Amino acid sequence: MKKKPKSSEGVASNGKRSRPKVHENACHACGTTMHPSTAVKPVQINGETMRVRGIPHLRCPTCGETLTRSQDLQTLWDRGAALYREQHGLLDAEDIRAIRTRHRLTQAQLAKLLGLGTNTLSRWEAGRNVQTAAMDVLLRLVRDVPGSLAYLKRHRA
Repeated sequence: MKKKPKSSEGVASNGKRSRPKVHENACHACGTTMHPSTAVKPVQINGETMRVRGIPHLRCPTCGETLTRSQDLQTLWDRGAALYREQHGLLDAEDIRAIRTRHRLTQAQLAKLLGLGTNTLSRWEAGRNVQTAAMDVLLRLVRDVPGSLAYLKRHRA
C-alpha cells in the first residue's frame, strides 16, 4: 500500500511530483520576495546614455537583485527620450506631426522628401524613436523657412 504524502505540496492531482509554487515577485537569485522600489536607471537614446530618476522596479532585500518590469521599461524609455529632447532642444512627436499635417503631406511623402524610410517618420510621430539633431534642423527648416519644402520637392523628386 502506498503512503499518502502529508501535504499536497509538490504533488499534482495525478500523483506526479510538481514544482512548488513560487511567489510571482520572488527573486530569481535567492527566492526572497522582492519589494517595489525606485532608482536612477540608464537608457541609451541615439547613442547617448540618459540617466532617468524615479524608475520603478522590484528589489530583493536579501541579495540586492533588481528586476525592472516591462511596463517600467516603457516608462524608462519615454522619460529618457523626453529628457534627451529637452537637453538637446529637439522637436517632440506632436511638433513633427504638426509640420507634416500643416503641409498636407502623408508620412510617406514627407519621409521621401527628407530621405527617410516611412517607418522612421512614423516612429518619430509616435514617440518611439528620437530624431538626430541634424534631422531636427531639417524639420525646423521645413517648418520655419518659406520655400524649403518646394526646394526639397524639386531636388528629391
